[in-house]
Amino acid sequence: MKTLTQVSLSLLLLISLASCGDKTQSTTEEPYGNPAAEGFNLAGSDPKAIAIADEVMDAMGGRKAWDNTHYVCWKFFGRDALVWDKWTGNVRIDAGNGMTYLTNINDGSGRAFMNGEEIMEADSVQTLMQRAKSTWINHSYWLVMPFKLKDSGVTLKYVGEEATADGRPADKLNLTFENVGRTPQNMYYVWVDKESKLVSQWAYYPSQEAEQPGFTMPWLDYNKHGEILLSSSRGERGMEDVMVFHELPESVFTSPEKPDLASMKTQE
Repeated sequence: MKTLTQVSLSLLLLISLASCGDKTQSTTEEPYGNPAAEGFNLAGSDPKAIAIADEVMDAMGGRKAWDNTHYVCWKFFGRDALVWDKWTGNVRIDAGNGMTYLTNINDGSGRAFMNGEEIMEADSVQTLMQRAKSTWINHSYWLVMPFKLKDSGVTLKYVGEEATADGRPADKLNLTFENVGRTPQNMYYVWVDKESKLVSQWAYYPSQEAEQPGFTMPWLDYNKHGEILLSSSRGERGMEDVMVFHELPESVFTSPEKPDLASMKTQE
């Protein structure tokens, strides 16, 4: 028969093993992955193009880091300053013409100000909120397109290997769209650097039938903001004052007074 001491030691061993098992289970995380958005044309896209899109996401910091990024701020071509709450859809746009838009891109609600004076006419506000969303769609795509390669409505095709205009080896992807955005007829070619796996160039076509691009531009000056990489330069043009925040005051999205984001960044 086992002595009382032997029984006690056996119980302690079982408890210890159970504790170790719980610790191992709690610290093991499932792979986060890079799931496509609902509506992404998986059946019509090339597996190789999808694999490259996933490599781009990893090179930019990873899907988890992108999903955890809360606020993104930038100035588009030295003209319009934007603050985007990725989690709620709240957007602030201080346009170069004196207009300020405080809107939610998910439900279309919001307010508009001209040189600090609120515009109250309902029809005008509705039109201005639509304009604000169109501005956000365009300006954000210029900054965060590499994170949106598997967005809703996108079809991805692998074109082949092709060097960029400055001679860097790259894999070339084709992006087309269906029933999304303001201009679903647009088409893009995207060059992904062979070594870094970052987008290194893109070309825009106004339609899938267009023979010549509207523009071809590099993606340069990648820098880390928070836990993600963002590219600020498109050659002769670019984004300024690119910042990522974990927290911002509610007034950024409710007050017509332009926030001092640079000062807030130093205090974060």
